[in-house]
Amino acid sequence: MNFLNTILNVIFPVNCISCGKNEEILCIDCLSKSPPAERESLKWIFPLFDYRHPPIKKAIWFLKYKGKRNVATIFAENIYSRIIEEMSDLSPLENFRQPILIPIPLSPKRKRERGFNQTELICNKLENLDKNNLIKTFKLEKNILIKPKDTKHQAQIEDRSKRLKNIIGSFVVKNSEKIKGKNIILIDDVTTTGATLNEAKKVLKQAGAKKIIAFVVAH
Repeated sequence: MNFLNTILNVIFPVNCISCGKNEEILCIDCLSKSPPAERESLKWIFPLFDYRHPPIKKAIWFLKYKGKRNVATIFAENIYSRIIEEMSDLSPLENFRQPILIPIPLSPKRKRERGFNQTELICNKLENLDKNNLIKTFKLEKNILIKPKDTKHQAQIEDRSKRLKNIIGSFVVKNSEKIKGKNIILIDDVTTTGATLNEAKKVLKQAGAKKIIAFVVAH
């Protein structure tokens, strides 16, 4: 697969959307210079980058709507480093060990339209990165949190109260026995008001989950 990607990159070179170099859609240098998320978020949510930074916003758009799946790898590498960093503090202080990694799901309709769930792609890459560790950091579960019904895009709703109403009741927990008493790491691409993550946390808690934290590409 890497050989095929190399051939494709020669035939159809990929340029960084920020500096224009022929490397990645968002090269390491430009990503490292991207501003961190500075807008206030809930204490249990850890966003990496500022969504208002044009290259970050464009890279997420390429992933979600243009199917540029290698963007998921770029983001996963950064999220993984942050997970390791935060868990080094949480593990001894709050007994946050052996967490379950759960992507925020799409509705079946939205997933069919897009062809994939971008947060699942990021989680798959995170799992691959974690395989290099002798002691696994987390266990990926993609059939725990589901979204049976379609809702309006949160990004299309400006009013915070309407965002909250839009997402209420949209998530369901399956196989709840797998998360009872377990720590959870939620993964999402973008958070604005935190309504989606809050709703996911609520239903997971109701199903018996222990402590829940979330990592997000941008805020």
